[in-house]
Amino acid sequence: MLTSRTLVACLSVALFAAGAVASDGVTTDADSIDSVVMGSRQWPIWTAFRDAPTLRAVYRSGQDGGGSVAGSCPQEVRTHSDANFSGGSFIVQAGFAEQEMAGASYVLPAALFPVRLDLAEMIFATSAATVSTTTKWSILVYEGTPATGTLVFSVASDDKMIPHIVLGPGTNGVNVQFMVDPADPEQIYINDNGSHTFSIAYRIDDHNNQTANPCFTAPPSQSNAFPTTDTGGLQQSAQNWIWMVSCPLGCGAGWKSFAQLPSLCRPSGDWVIRATVTPVNCAAQQGACCINGNCAIATQADCATAGGVYRGDATTCTASTCLPQGNVACCFESTGGCVNLGYASCLGAGGVPGAEGSACATTVCFPTGACCLPNGQCVGGISPSACAAQGGNFQGNGTTCATVNCPLPQGASCFPNGFCLILSEAEAIAAGAVWKGAGTTCADGNGNGTADQCEAQNPPGDINGDGLVNGLDMTQVLANWGAAGGGSPADINDDGIVDGLDMTIVLSNWTN
Repeated sequence: MLTSRTLVACLSVALFAAGAVASDGVTTDADSIDSVVMGSRQWPIWTAFRDAPTLRAVYRSGQDGGGSVAGSCPQEVRTHSDANFSGGSFIVQAGFAEQEMAGASYVLPAALFPVRLDLAEMIFATSAATVSTTTKWSILVYEGTPATGTLVFSVASDDKMIPHIVLGPGTNGVNVQFMVDPADPEQIYINDNGSHTFSIAYRIDDHNNQTANPCFTAPPSQSNAFPTTDTGGLQQSAQNWIWMVSCPLGCGAGWKSFAQLPSLCRPSGDWVIRATVTPVNCAAQQGACCINGNCAIATQADCATAGGVYRGDATTCTASTCLPQGNVACCFESTGGCVNLGYASCLGAGGVPGAEGSACATTVCFPTGACCLPNGQCVGGISPSACAAQGGNFQGNGTTCATVNCPLPQGASCFPNGFCLILSEAEAIAAGAVWKGAGTTCADGNGNGTADQCEAQNPPGDINGDGLVNGLDMTQVLANWGAAGGGSPADINDDGIVDGLDMTIVLSNWTN
C-alpha cells in the first residue's frame, strides 16, 4: 500500500470575478436553487466558471527506481460526466457536510487488471462566496465499489505536500487533481476483487464554515466550497455514490448509490469525477464484437457499451463469428409453437430463431402488447419490432394501453434567468419555464454557461444582432449589394451573394 510520503496533488484553480453575477450576465446566487435533495439540508445551485489554471505540489520520496511498471500500456480514462473539467457550467451540491464523501465506480474488462492509478480529478466550486474559503479534503481509492469494496489508499490534505482547496471570494471552481509522481517507486495499484470495478472518492474533512448541526442547518453556501455534479442529466445512477452522515428524517447514512436514493434525494447529474489508469497487462485487449449480427473488432468495454456480444480476447471476425452459438428458441409462426434448435436448423425448418442464449422456457413467441411512443401516447396490440420502428418502448407481452401509464416526454425547460432543467411540458408550464420540446437537452455546447436551448435566438434578417430587423439591417444589405457573400452577415441565406433574396428576408421579418 502506498504511504502518504510519495504523492503529487494538483489543484487546477478557476479564477473568477467576485460577486453574484458572472461576467456573461448569468446569476449564480441562491435564486438559482432548483430543489431540495438528499434531505432538508442539501441544495443544488447552478454555477459557471470559464478557466481552470493548474497549481501543482510535487513530492518525491528520494528512493531509487521508477514506478512505471505499467508505462508501456495505453491509458484508460473513465468518467460518467459530460462536463468540461477545464471550466463550464456545474451544479454545486451545497449542504454537503464535513466527513461526507462523493464517489464514482468504474468497470473495466477483467483482462486489464491490475491497473495503476495515474490521475484522479473532481470539480469543487463556490457560488457567490462572500469570503475566501479554505476546505480540507481527502481522496480515497477502492477495489470494488465504495460500499462493498476494499479501501486500498487514502490521504488527507495537509497544505504542505497536499494543498487545501482555497477559493474565492466570488464564484470559483477548482479541478482537484491527485496523482503520484510517475518516477516514484511507490505507486497505487488496484487489483480486481472479482467485480472488475474500482472507485474514486473525495471527502470534505473540514469546511471553511461548518454549522454546528448540518442535519438541520446547511453549511452556508456563500462561505464554503462544495463538490459538483454536471448539468447533462444523471446517466449512471448505479455508479455514482455518496456517503452521508446520519440525520433524522434523512436519506440514509453511509454509502448509497444514487439509484438507492429516493427521487427527492437524488442529484440530477453525475459527479464531475474522472479517473485515468494504466493497465499492467496489455495483451489481448480486443476481440470480435457482435452487434445485431454484424462483427467488429473492439475492446470488451466498448462492445458492452454498444450493446454487443464479446466473443473473447484475440478472436477475429469470420462468416460464422456472429451466428448465435448453441441452441436458441425457434418460433414457428404457423403454430405459435417453440422448439430449441441450432440457428441453422431453425432457419432450415422455416422457423424464426431467437437471440443467442434464448430458450423456449423463457421465450414468448410473437409477443404483442402496448407501446409507449416518444410523444407519450400509447399504441396497443403491436409487436416489439413494430414498436421500436416508431421509436417507442414496448411494455411487454399482453399489456394494454388501459393498464399502461406511458411517461410524458421530457426535454429542456428554460427559466427566465437562463437556468435549464429536464422536465415534461406540463412541469415546465407549472414552473414558469419555456419547454423546448421532447428529447432536447440542457447541454452547453459553446461553454458560455447557458444551455444552448436557452440562449436567445435573433430573428432572421437581424444582421447586426440587436434583436430587431429594421433600417440598420437594410443598410448592411445595400452596402454589400452584389458582392460575393464570403461569410458576410449580409448574405443572410448563405447562397454566396448579397442580392434581392437577402433583402426579401429583411423585409419579411421587419420589426421596427
